[in-house]
Formats: sequence, structure tokens, C-alpha cells
Amino acid sequence: MPNALTIPEQFRGPPSSGNGGYVAGAIAEQFPKRPDAGAHTGIQVTLRAPIPLDTPMQLDCSDESHLRLTLGDTLIAEAEPADLDLDVPRAPSFAAALAARPASPALQPGLNTLVPGGLGFHPVCVCCGADVPEGLGLRVFAAPVPGFDGVAAAWQADPRFADADGNLPERLVWTALDCPGQFAYYAAGIRTGLLGRMTARVLRPVPADAEYVVIGWRIGIERKKHFAGTALVDADGTVCALAHQTWIGRMD
Repeated sequence: MPNALTIPEQFRGPPSSGNGGYVAGAIAEQFPKRPDAGAHTGIQVTLRAPIPLDTPMQLDCSDESHLRLTLGDTLIAEAEPADLDLDVPRAPSFAAALAARPASPALQPGLNTLVPGGLGFHPVCVCCGADVPEGLGLRVFAAPVPGFDGVAAAWQADPRFADADGNLPERLVWTALDCPGQFAYYAAGIRTGLLGRMTARVLRPVPADAEYVVIGWRIGIERKKHFAGTALVDADGTVCALAHQTWIGRMD
């Protein structure tokens, strides 16, 4: 029997749709943990339609190798295991990313026409929205960092997001990996469209009380598809999670 999945308004990206990373992570959590999975096995989530908020959707888990999220006859998303073996660039230090933060598109006025008077590229986005209060949004403010070919965000999660073990739930790790990929293109003068696909792996627990750097870098463009990589790196430079993204179209 299908399970229900509802995305609360708190976890939106665009004003009336779920954040792609959060939705993808929420679906990825439904896959059983397989000890026989390969070293590079991630979960690939393809977003097929805008994600409604505060609306129960049907998550069909009858096939453990392929999950489908639907609303009535509309396919919202589907997911399956997929290989993910990214060459992650060395991340800037937390201090360097913090110093670059004021230049983040998340903190620049007048970039978004859908939210009048809103601050930043996506003012109400749970990942990068500067207008979302602390404790409700992740506030991942990625910015260009001198010497790094991409963007980076100095980030520490609000402790209210921690689970019973003090770690960030997998869906919130996926959320933090979302916007830096788009910001990497914005730093190159390209405003991409919406997230179409995300393949990610969470490699180890992510304690909510630690400092991290979230990086995003451009991989390449194929017609309307803009490919990006993102990663969450701890204070020792260890990669805790990584993702490959496909952003669809451009907003010129």
C-alpha cells in the first residue's frame, strides 16, 4: 500500500513549491539501508512536477528499487539507486567561506521578482532564504571565494534541527546540498531554472552542532541541462555528503 508524504510549507523552495533537496532527501530516506550496496551507490531522485505544500501525496514503496511520488494521476517524483562517484574539489576553509558570505546572492536585494521586497535569490527558500528566521531555515549562504572555482558557505545548523542522536536527518543534509549548485552557476553569470534531478550520498553522520563548509561547483552544460556538484565538508576537510545535480533551463 502506498505511504503518504506531505511537505510542510516550512520546507519550500519557490514560494508555492517544496524545496527540491528536501523533497529528494525525504524520498531517499524511504530506501532500506543495504549493507551490500556498492561503495559509490547513491540515490537518484528525479523531480517531474512542482511539489505541492501541505498536501498529502502518495509514496509508492512497493518496489524497493524504484519509488514513485504521485498526487492523483500526476507523477511528482521518482527515485532509484544510482552510482555516484564525484571528484570533490578541496573546499575553502570555514574562515574563508565566512569572510566571503556578504557577497552571497542569498543576501543581495532585488534579485527575486516573485517575492516583492524579499532579500536574496530565493528569499523564502528553506535552504538559502535569508528572510526565513533562524530555527526555521538552514540559512546556507554560499558565495564565491577567492581561489576556489565555485561557491562555498560557512554553515552551522540550528540545534533545533537535530534528531534524538544529535545528528541532522538525512533529508536536511540533502537540503543543505541543494542551493550551492545553483549559486555556482549564478557566480558565473548564469541564472539556472529549477532543480530537475539530484543524486546524493550521505557518507557519515552529520552532527548538528559542528561547523561545516558547503561547496558547489559547475560540471558542464548540455543544452538546457546545467550539471553541478555539491558537497558538505567538516572542519577536518572530510566529505560528509555529496551530490550531483541537474538544473533545467535558464532564467534570463
